[in-house]
Amino acid sequence: MKHNSFTYISSLLPRNPRGFRSGFNTHGRPQAILCTLLLLGSLLLSGCVKDMQDELNEGGWNHERSILSLKFENQVGQAVIERIDNSTGEVRVTLNVGAIDDLSKVTLESIILSYQGTASVANSETLDFSNPERKADITVTSPLGESRTYTVYVNEFRESLEGTWKINNMVVYGGTGPEYGGGRVYGLMDKSWCWYPDYSPAKEYDNSLTFTLESISDEGNTMGTCVNDAGPDGKYADFIFKGSSNPETHQDVDKKDYYRRIPEGESQWLRNYAAGTITFTDQNGRVTVCSLEDAGTYDMGHDKAVTVPNQAFLFNIGGVDDWTYIFTDYDVFVKKTRKLFIMVTKEG
Repeated sequence: MKHNSFTYISSLLPRNPRGFRSGFNTHGRPQAILCTLLLLGSLLLSGCVKDMQDELNEGGWNHERSILSLKFENQVGQAVIERIDNSTGEVRVTLNVGAIDDLSKVTLESIILSYQGTASVANSETLDFSNPERKADITVTSPLGESRTYTVYVNEFRESLEGTWKINNMVVYGGTGPEYGGGRVYGLMDKSWCWYPDYSPAKEYDNSLTFTLESISDEGNTMGTCVNDAGPDGKYADFIFKGSSNPETHQDVDKKDYYRRIPEGESQWLRNYAAGTITFTDQNGRVTVCSLEDAGTYDMGHDKAVTVPNQAFLFNIGGVDDWTYIFTDYDVFVKKTRKLFIMVTKEG
């Protein structure tokens, strides 16, 4: 349009005897003609720009009909969206179905479409995933009326921590120099004389742990609250190692730093599935990290193993080597406690 307009304007300018346009001289009428033609050209050009902008706004060029992103209530992680062809597509999402009361009414929290596209379902509306295939359709239509139907498939997610667990036992692997026979696997109450009976580790064995899921991050990490209830006896272990079993100072030693790994009362937990960890944060901000292990026998090396009957929270303790007290209960429980298994059974 621009080229044609200026060609037309140029054709209106008079030629001098040598063949050159003479509209640019400053003598008389040709100058007035030039101004008029330039004004006419600018009007023609503005009309072209306006026409192109109208076409852009009206979407006459736009065939796009895509889902760019979406998120459902109780969704875990990001949706995976695939355009299969001009008329079909697939979306795969993972939902925490344990937090959804009715799979026939799953709320779509947000959906983002390609420019000027419209969808058969809007934000805050629901889809029905109660069918055996756990699927539903969303149709996206372009400004030109072309459509693509996306089939949304749900992968079911349930947070296995949710619910109530009973503490059954506490077992340690420890000892300086396991390669020299210093390694030991003991239940804390296998050496009952090392602890004061009124608040011994056995006081933990009627405790219950209740995990409640509160939220799920975009990365798929779950988090919530844990309540460590003291159980019928109303007591928590104090984990005081008795001075009578301490060959170094003969003084009592408070070992809550090793053994109070699941906080008393209410705490916050976060489960990182990628790292395979569960993190507890108590009300004072202390953080402890463990993994949840299934039933089985776990090789500690040097002919030592720990057997987990059901499941266990496994904490890596570390401790400090002390060759002076190798082969003693003091070394295993106080100095070089390597790993702590809190044996648990889930109720229900």
